[in-house]
Amino acid sequence: MKIRASNIDIEVEDSGVGLDARGQPRPVVLLIMGLGMQLIAWPPEMVQGLVDAGFRVVRFDNRDAGLSQGFDHLGTPGLLWTGLKYRLGWRIRPPYSLQDMAADALGVLDALQIGKAHIVGVSMGGMIAQRLALTAPARVLSLASIMSSSGARGLPAARPEVTRVLLSRPANKSMQAAIDHSVRLFKAIGSPGFAISEVDLRERVTAAHRRSYRPRGIARQMVAIVADSARAAALARVAAPTLVVHGKADPLVPFACGEDTARRIPGARLEGVQGMGHDLPPGVAARLLALLIPHLNANNA
Repeated sequence: MKIRASNIDIEVEDSGVGLDARGQPRPVVLLIMGLGMQLIAWPPEMVQGLVDAGFRVVRFDNRDAGLSQGFDHLGTPGLLWTGLKYRLGWRIRPPYSLQDMAADALGVLDALQIGKAHIVGVSMGGMIAQRLALTAPARVLSLASIMSSSGARGLPAARPEVTRVLLSRPANKSMQAAIDHSVRLFKAIGSPGFAISEVDLRERVTAAHRRSYRPRGIARQMVAIVADSARAAALARVAAPTLVVHGKADPLVPFACGEDTARRIPGARLEGVQGMGHDLPPGVAARLLALLIPHLNANNA
């Protein structure tokens, strides 16, 4: 369904209010997806696992992704030029910021009249979740930052082969070429310890591309990530109980980034997952549920 939040149109999926065993409204888990990814990227078994554990689950498409409002009128930034400015320490002016995207997430809660929620984000979604926890601490029951980063300078970068695929383009402008390119990227960042067949991977990618394909939105989101370098120092102010989960085999956002995030957030608990890369195959989804549900249950008050 479409809602109006933060003065833009955002596509939302809501599992529904429902009541817990005590007749009280179920606690809410707000799921925030990563770079260029859509709400359908959350594995169904993970969403259902949270619902079965007694939670109301809210997912949404970030701005410039999926079925939410696009920002093509802001132009397409040059990624190589942005990277050069970052390396030189020059100021980067993104079309919009991760702070703006955190305001979108908060707007989703407002539109659904949700006072407090557990905030769970993966990759860029983890960065947005961190921003939300800093912006509206009274609205956050707990924070979970998964396969994400503090954005601090000096952290290890993605493996060169991953960066090459990430910055490359499809062979041509056809949908099939775009699908092939995405499959190649997911293979490069995938979890070596939690294999997914190419058939299943291709089915997921094809479904996502048929729903929405927004490469220019991905470029704008990437610049928003690179420009958010001040977040690292601010993480010391995060008051929410925090779980940081990171794959020890992540080739895109190395494990050291998760370690750094946990170190910067007071009282944060770090869980490293052997064999986990930068994706959400069924085995990883099951491992995340096993870590998330106790964390959420411990912080429902």
